[in-house]
Amino acid sequence: FYVGRDVVRWIEQCMEFTGNHPALRNAGFKFQSFAAYLVNETPEDVQAKLKKWGVADFRSIFMRAIGLNNILANLPERMFLADEFVRNYYRYADQAFLSRQNSAPHSPIVAKDFGFELYASGEYSRMLEKAWAEA
Repeated sequence: FYVGRDVVRWIEQCMEFTGNHPALRNAGFKFQSFAAYLVNETPEDVQAKLKKWGVADFRSIFMRAIGLNNILANLPERMFLADEFVRNYYRYADQAFLSRQNSAPHSPIVAKDFGFELYASGEYSRMLEKAWAEA
């Protein structure tokens, strides 16, 4: 769920970025474009970092994280979730992801045209500290 919050926030930032650039504004990029890019076109260096962190099936994690955030605005207490959902949440999350992906036409993103990096929070903090020290 919390990974989904971060992923959805990243997708929203990507949409804001493309919306602010005339060359990209009319390209037809939607939420689904960036979600598909993240899940299906994850850059090799990002895949390598995820594997280094012990994340074997990042595609499923990203799909389910987005799917859960399509269903839940906040993480509910356990007593509010049906046992069936808890046992099989991944099926519901997968379907919620696919439902959103199929809810609107969208332009695909070509991996060679867009890149991104993935940082752990501590790693990112150290990068910022270094940049500030050099400024």
